Amino acid sequence: PSIPRHANRLINEKSPYLLQHAHNPVDWYPWGQEAFDKAKTENKLIFLSVGYSTCHWCHVMEEESFKSKEIGEIMNEHFVCIKVDREERPDVDKVYMTFVQATSGGGGWPMSVWLTPDLKPFAGGTYFPPEDGVHRVGFRTVLLRIAEQWKENKDALLESSQRILEALRHTSEIRVQGQESPPPAKEVMDTCFQQLSRSYDEDYGGFSKSPKFPTPVNLNFLFTYWALHQTTPEGARALKMALHTLKMMAHGGLHDHIGQGFHRYSTDQHWHVPHFEKMLYDQGQLAAMYSKAFQISGDEFFADIVRDILLYVSRDLSDQAGGFYSAEDADSYPTTTSTEKREGAFCVWTAKELRALLPDPVEGATEGTTLGDVFMHHYGVEEAGNVDPMKDPHQELKGKNVLIARCPPELTAARFGLEPGRLSVLLQECQQRLSSARAQRPRPHLDTKMLAAWNGLMISGFAQAGATLAEQGYVSRAAQAAAFLRTHLFDPDSGRLLRSCYRGKHNSVEQSAVPIQGFLEDYVFVIQALFDLYEASLEQGWLEWALHLQHMQDKLFWDPKGFAYFSTEAGDPSLLLRLKDDQDGAEPTPNSIAVTNLLRAACYSGHMDWVEKAGKILAAFSERLQKIPITLPEMVRATAVFHHTLKQVVICGDPQGEDTKEMLHCVRSVFSPNKVLMVADGDSAGFLYRQLPFLASLERKDGKATAYICSNFTCSLPVTSVQELRGMLSP
Repeated sequence: PSIPRHANRLINEKSPYLLQHAHNPVDWYPWGQEAFDKAKTENKLIFLSVGYSTCHWCHVMEEESFKSKEIGEIMNEHFVCIKVDREERPDVDKVYMTFVQATSGGGGWPMSVWLTPDLKPFAGGTYFPPEDGVHRVGFRTVLLRIAEQWKENKDALLESSQRILEALRHTSEIRVQGQESPPPAKEVMDTCFQQLSRSYDEDYGGFSKSPKFPTPVNLNFLFTYWALHQTTPEGARALKMALHTLKMMAHGGLHDHIGQGFHRYSTDQHWHVPHFEKMLYDQGQLAAMYSKAFQISGDEFFADIVRDILLYVSRDLSDQAGGFYSAEDADSYPTTTSTEKREGAFCVWTAKELRALLPDPVEGATEGTTLGDVFMHHYGVEEAGNVDPMKDPHQELKGKNVLIARCPPELTAARFGLEPGRLSVLLQECQQRLSSARAQRPRPHLDTKMLAAWNGLMISGFAQAGATLAEQGYVSRAAQAAAFLRTHLFDPDSGRLLRSCYRGKHNSVEQSAVPIQGFLEDYVFVIQALFDLYEASLEQGWLEWALHLQHMQDKLFWDPKGFAYFSTEAGDPSLLLRLKDDQDGAEPTPNSIAVTNLLRAACYSGHMDWVEKAGKILAAFSERLQKIPITLPEMVRATAVFHHTLKQVVICGDPQGEDTKEMLHCVRSVFSPNKVLMVADGDSAGFLYRQLPFLASLERKDGKATAYICSNFTCSLPVTSVQELRGMLSP
């Protein structure tokens, strides 16, 4: 401890991922002018490495290559080496990932790219093993070959990099073609449904064989498709696909049955063996999806999963100042004396461990039954471990069990002669005991970076859950996080969002020396969150801030020539391309959410040019929406909302009155994808009345809370009965 460890420039950064590499022998630079100037002055190539702190293969490449003194010397001699946290700088990540995907047919992290001194890419890939193998060239060989090429064929490399850049500019452009208008909703919806239906796994749910991702965007689309086709066989199938997928995910090892929350994705068809990292953006979106599943089905199973996710986030991903952390790692030390981390070590169990922790005999059960017997049967535990060796290439899970609810509770109960209610109590007792045992294990690394975009997704999760489950505590937690964003990730002087802040010493919240400005995704997910929070809390201040941010988003990112929003602002010379994402992935693409945000913003403000903008985004993506809508299910959903026109559900009444609360409960309990909710409380000086003069003409009938359903600011007759209101809310 008395010998100071070698440190490179990353030691001065705030990102947990960059700090993980601060003691490598590689002379890493953060992305910035100092590195660019060095490359130009010394006429050196740049080696760019992009990853994130909970990325398993990023850890592997660091252990094998970036911690190697010998490889570090080769890197330092021939290249200016730059490390980027993709979660901090999605703009840099997307530019070079576009290149890697175009030239290699695949992509992923760690991403390894070689650039000319003026930042143009000419070679790239993902993970490289350190030495040559039978099927792969090793990292050391690649470094030496590229250094040699730069020495011998510099002009050819420069020429090739320029050609590549021009090709990327051409192929990545998304713009409106001629007089294109938004595509027709019915055809686009039907095609998207058919494409999803064909890829659906009838047995286990989900939309591929393996690996299997949660893909909330697909589920959100299916719920909307059902809502608009409730009386058809296709509508019924859409709902079955979504609910079955959510059930199978919750039963599977993808769901952490002891520590709550969901892991990133499943390596197999059965949702059994996951990659164990837990990402904030998954928890936020899945909380919203399970809330909708409960709203539609009334099945308490889904409500329990919502509570499970929000318990995990409140306990393990929450900063005391109110923000949400980004992620928990997959890898951890199996014991306090271990020297090597293993994937999943925090979450898995041997049969022997479980028997020792759960030895108690179960009263009233078949003779000789212990708690361990009941628990192990229910969660598919096997003496030799329940992980298929094919899904465990590094033998990290040999002899271990990933818990998966193998059979319905009633079958487990019947097997041991128990009442189902009693089984539920016993399983809860087991889970509490295992949770205490797990708390003694070394925890995985926690990425305490706080991102505006992902905090937005999580605020939506809490707000929607609070409204649907009538849980005020969840709405308060969403409001606390929104207040955190306003304090730490918003610059009131410029009116702009910032991308990230960090947990500092003594639990303070810190900002980097030069704060990173917000990207399109930050604006879009925060605006969506503020609309969701207004509908759950009825606090008009959140609406006001959302509309301010929408104006700012238009100013910074709108493409007036080709339509739709760019992912990044103009004016950063280090970004070679201004891109528009064209795929809904683990998170929806920002333009997909922007369409719905614009329609909601128009309903709350009366600015009809926002409806026009929404149509222009759909026009810009029209060709893709018509040919391969399955790549943009969230934008397809938004197309339907655009064509069906949002209903403004206005309730006139005192927000604290019981009759108003009853009506609000009714509105929040019905799933209707094309409604916005507002309360006209008679305060004519309030923000909503100033935005929407027509509200002044709406009044209570017979002194009771009264609802109006309005479309384009033209309203229905007044309704005072909850039953009548429920009937009017169907899409």
